Amino acid sequence: MPEPERLQIVVNGQPRAVAAGSTVASLLQELEMTARHVAVEVNLELIPRARHAEHLLSAGDQLEVVTLVGGG
Repeated sequence: MPEPERLQIVVNGQPRAVAAGSTVASLLQELEMTARHVAVEVNLELIPRARHAEHLLSAGDQLEVVTLVGGG
């Protein structure tokens, strides 16, 4: 059985390979991050939480995943 195709992306400045067809939501799951506690930018565009499951990642995408911290 052939290996699934992998895409090279960059997450917070670090290269990462993800399966073709990955979404922002599946990446967050792989990173073990809770979607409601993070903000995600793909190529400098903020991706609303409601679109995480539908936003497909592409080879070369540059992502910034920022953890939201409450308190003061």
